Amino acid sequence: MTTADGDGLLAALRGIVGQSHVLTGEDTTGYCADWTGRFGGPTRAVVRPADTAQVAAVLRTCNDAGVPVVPQGGNTGLVGGGVPRNGELVLSLRRLDTVGTIDPHTPSVTVGAGVTAATVQRVAAGHDLALGVDLAARDSATIGGMVATNAGGIHVVAHGSMRQQVLGVEAVLADGTVVRHMTGLAKDNAGPDLAQLLTGSEGILAVITAVILRLVPRPADTAVALIGCDDPTGALAVVAAVRRVRPLAVEVMRAAGIAMVAEHAGVPVPLAPLPAWLVLVEVEGGPTQLEEVVGDRPSAVAQDAADARRLWQLRERHTEAVNARGVPVKLDVTVPLDRLGAFVDRLDAIVPGAISFGHLAEGNLHVNLLGEEATAANEDAVLRLVAEHHGSIASEHGVGVAKVGHLHLTRSAGEVDALHRIRQAMDPAGILNPGVVLPVRRPDR
Repeated sequence: MTTADGDGLLAALRGIVGQSHVLTGEDTTGYCADWTGRFGGPTRAVVRPADTAQVAAVLRTCNDAGVPVVPQGGNTGLVGGGVPRNGELVLSLRRLDTVGTIDPHTPSVTVGAGVTAATVQRVAAGHDLALGVDLAARDSATIGGMVATNAGGIHVVAHGSMRQQVLGVEAVLADGTVVRHMTGLAKDNAGPDLAQLLTGSEGILAVITAVILRLVPRPADTAVALIGCDDPTGALAVVAAVRRVRPLAVEVMRAAGIAMVAEHAGVPVPLAPLPAWLVLVEVEGGPTQLEEVVGDRPSAVAQDAADARRLWQLRERHTEAVNARGVPVKLDVTVPLDRLGAFVDRLDAIVPGAISFGHLAEGNLHVNLLGEEATAANEDAVLRLVAEHHGSIASEHGVGVAKVGHLHLTRSAGEVDALHRIRQAMDPAGILNPGVVLPVRRPDR
C-alpha cells in the first residue's frame, strides 16, 4: 500500500469511528507491546470502534484494502496474540463496554466485548451471582479477549474455563459480515455451536463483539488456607482431599516463588520454615470445611476477609514479581496429574532457576524462565518435555505468536490442517491476526 493509499485508508476509518478514535504515532504506544514486554511491534494505526456496526465497517474497509488487523481487548495477554508485529492495524474493542440486564432465570448477562471481568463481577454481585471465571488481571482483562483465549484462571476446578461460561456470541467476520447467535438457551442443538468454535480461536476466525455469559451463584461464605507440602505427591493429596468438599480454587506455588513475592511485594509469609510446595485452597463454607483438607500439614487458615486477601496476594502477585526481575519467557503448560512429579523432576534439572506456579487441580503450571535461563533453547526443551508427558503446550494463555513453532508438539498434522481449512473458509484473505496460532501458509498451499 502506498503512502497515499494509507492516507486514504485512515481517512476512511476516521469517517467510520470519528477523528479522535483513530490513533497514530506516539498515541499508539500502549497498544503495541503485550504485558510481558517480550512481544510487539509497530502499528499503522489503532482504531477504536464504538459498536458492532463500526467494527463491521472497519473490517470491511480493511479487508477490501488487504490490510491485516489485530483484534485487541485489555492487552493483558502473555503470548503476543493481541499486539501488532509488522505494522498491522490494531482494532481495540475497549469501547464495546455495554452491560445488559441480568437474566435471573438462566442466570446470565449479555455484555460487550470490551467489558472487564471485574465489571461483570461487580454487576453480578448485586444479584448474589458471579462470573465463573476469575483471574488476577480481572481489572484489565476484557470479556472478548477472555473468550477469544478461553481464559481459565482460579475457579476452573469449580466452574470450568471460559468455554463453559459462553451461552451466545455475536462476532464479525473479516469481510464485515455480522454473525449473531444470542438465544442463550440451555439446550440448542440446531447445528454446530458458533460460540464454541470462536472460543479459544484467538482472533483468527472472527472478531467477537458481544457474548451472553452464564453466571453462577455467589457463595455466601468461603474459607481460605495456605497448606505446606514436601513434594508434588503431598500437593496432589491436598487436591484429592479438597475435591471431597466444595472447592473454588486450588493453586500451587513453590518456595522460590513465594520468597520472591514476599521480597517484591512485602507480603508476609505465615509459614516458617517455608515448605518446598505450598497449596492455596479456597472452598465454599466456613473454616470447618478445611479441617480434613489441612489435616496435620503445616498451614495458615484465614480468620477473616483481610487474612484471606493477604494469602491470595502470595499467589496473585507472582506475575508482577516475576516481571520485576526482567523480561521472562513465560510458558503456560498442562500435564496429567499422575505425571506431575516426574515432569517437575525433569523440569528442575533443565531449568533449576525457573519460577513455577499455577492451577494445581488442572495440572496447569506457569513456568517462568528468568535471566540466563530465558533462552530459546530452554523454551524448546521445556515444551518438548511437556509433550513427552502427554501434556499441552498452551493451557490457558493461548498459542499467540509465542508457541506457533511448537504447535506440532501437541496437535497432530491432521488437526493443524483442519484448523487451516476453517480459517481459510472464514477469512479467505487472511487479514485477521496473521501469524497467530497457525503459521502463515503460502497462497499455493
